[in-house]
Amino acid sequence: MEKTFDNSLRMENLAYAIGYYRKKKGLSQEKLAEELGISRQHLASVEARGMNRGLSLELLFNIASVLEIEPYLLLKFKIEP
Repeated sequence: MEKTFDNSLRMENLAYAIGYYRKKKGLSQEKLAEELGISRQHLASVEARGMNRGLSLELLFNIASVLEIEPYLLLKFKIEP
């Protein structure tokens, strides 16, 4: 039997964290996407709740670099109820 994993809550927290730190830095989606070398639509899909798109570690590291934070902050972020 194949094991299944549900990472939807983790992905939702990651999407929210990226948006949270982007706004905290005062960047629009367009500006952050430009600095990352991706389209605004791509970044919007990464930040969208329920994105299920996933993202590469390279993009995660690049986002953290542009936001001037450590990557683990994006991964440990939790939405407070």
